[in-house]
Amino acid sequence: MKRVLLYLTILMSGYIAAAELQVKITDAEGKPLPYAVVDLVNPDYVAQAATEPAQVIQQDLNFQPFVSVIPQGTLVEFPNLDKTRHHVYSFSKAKTFELRLYVGKAEAPVLFDQAGVVTLGCNIHDNMLAHIYVSASQFSAVTNADGEAYFNDLPETDFQLRLWHPWQEKELAPIQIAIMPGMQQKRVNTTIMQQALPKAPKRGFGDY
Repeated sequence: MKRVLLYLTILMSGYIAAAELQVKITDAEGKPLPYAVVDLVNPDYVAQAATEPAQVIQQDLNFQPFVSVIPQGTLVEFPNLDKTRHHVYSFSKAKTFELRLYVGKAEAPVLFDQAGVVTLGCNIHDNMLAHIYVSASQFSAVTNADGEAYFNDLPETDFQLRLWHPWQEKELAPIQIAIMPGMQQKRVNTTIMQQALPKAPKRGFGDY
């Protein structure tokens, strides 16, 4: 097993009625960590389904984006921009479904009505992989290539900051944070247990 230490730098700036929050995550070597989901949980602020479907695109024998966050109750479209047919499926507890071989637009979007992590695969191209984090919270984001996630218009209240990453071995303990007026910065240490160093999503194989 390999132990990876994550460093979270949390910058908060408060205003009269709302606040902004920046979360920056780096690994033990100080490198930015993308694809980490940051979920701010408070029972008074629950997710509302998006009014328009989200999209996970199939292009160049890859799912794009590799990790996405959607509010619970949101529809997701899976357009296939390749000339190759794909067969999208998931066996995840939060959503089990399959879209049989197709090119272009699938017959209908898929409803993600349960919170949790949904891992996507292609039944034809084994190396195609992606994850959809279905959030029950109003405030969720994915870290970008710089390891950063941003939140605007946060209420001044307490949250549980929950983290998820595709390469973690077990659920990480939530971190209590308080959104308050003024400026503050703090660093929080946590760990991710993984079996091997993370690798970028691989290109699929074959020509079907």
